[in-house]
Amino acid sequence: MATRLNPYISFNGKAKEAMEFYQSVLGGELTSSTFGEFQAPVEPAELDLIMHSQLETPSGFTLMASDTPAHMGELKEGNNFSVSLSGDDDAELRGYWDKLTEGGTVSMPLEKAPWGDSFGMLTDKFGIDWLVNITGAAE
Repeated sequence: MATRLNPYISFNGKAKEAMEFYQSVLGGELTSSTFGEFQAPVEPAELDLIMHSQLETPSGFTLMASDTPAHMGELKEGNNFSVSLSGDDDAELRGYWDKLTEGGTVSMPLEKAPWGDSFGMLTDKFGIDWLVNITGAAE
């Protein structure tokens, strides 16, 4: 799988509704998982929120989204997006991670995630949020 770069939008409990809307506009296949499916450490009322949703369109667009649980802080609309880097080339993606962290702030270290991939989150020195997901990467 080639490495891809795509937008990742965060919502306050409306990710399911929003992604279904975007699917109705753009077409394609939509997959979603809740926090409860992965037994994520969230409040009981947040178990049905979307932990990850991905829309793959016939035009080749990829759009990802999730809801923001309370423990991750306040979500501010208008600044509720990130840039996602994902793929299976461990060395390539870790190289990007290392460079993006220079002068930035790591909010979640790049390490094994409950879904089996390696995943990390950071804010670069320009204030842009990044997500890095390495498919099936061994830690």
